[in-house]
Amino acid sequence: MSKLFLVPTPIGNLKDMTFRAVEVLKAVDLILAEDTRTSGKLLKHYEIGTQMQSHHMHNEHKMVDNLIQKLKSGLSIALISDAGTPAISDPGFLLTRACVENNIEVDCLPGATAFVPALVNSGLPNDKFIFEGFLPVKKGRQTRLKFLAEESRTMIFYESPHKLIKTLTHFCEYFGEERSVSVSRELSKLYEETIRGTAKEVLEHYTNKPPKGEIVIIVGGKKKSIMDI
Repeated sequence: MSKLFLVPTPIGNLKDMTFRAVEVLKAVDLILAEDTRTSGKLLKHYEIGTQMQSHHMHNEHKMVDNLIQKLKSGLSIALISDAGTPAISDPGFLLTRACVENNIEVDCLPGATAFVPALVNSGLPNDKFIFEGFLPVKKGRQTRLKFLAEESRTMIFYESPHKLIKTLTHFCEYFGEERSVSVSRELSKLYEETIRGTAKEVLEHYTNKPPKGEIVIIVGGKKKSIMDI
């Protein structure tokens, strides 16, 4: 029966792969992988011999129609990203939307997502939060930061290590140096680390100790003043 499976993969520790994820990847007709070289290591580790095809941000638009036809013909397809849950700051949305529009069943398996452990271990309120992903690099960045400066919910950002200092500097500028910040990097890996403090303190830490690895930033929302209550 034709179906699209969205299958989360480990964000670092290979042991975080679920039994069901392995079972699905072995059973489907085709695996769409963000980077076949990266995913190839994972599939080899779990002895998964299913055929792979490259599916990333640069070709996903062109592939959608062809993949829908394959699904309609009866094939079952699994979509994986390099790490974490597909469609969360990774390819997956376009194909999922097309499947929904064509009444093709979509099954998203539960599994690893980087922002969840980063949010929970930050110590910041997590009853209400917003996921921002990556901030705009240039156009729209200032506008977005000004808007988010008034956000009262906890905010979640993804960032690359070479842009972390710039982003923390902007947080100090737009949110204030005393805003609570938690930076988690290398989650589930050997050198996992979470640094918590004010925006100024965390900026000073990483200015003196340049970061490496994948990064999730959790920022506390703006606290309401007596006048706002």
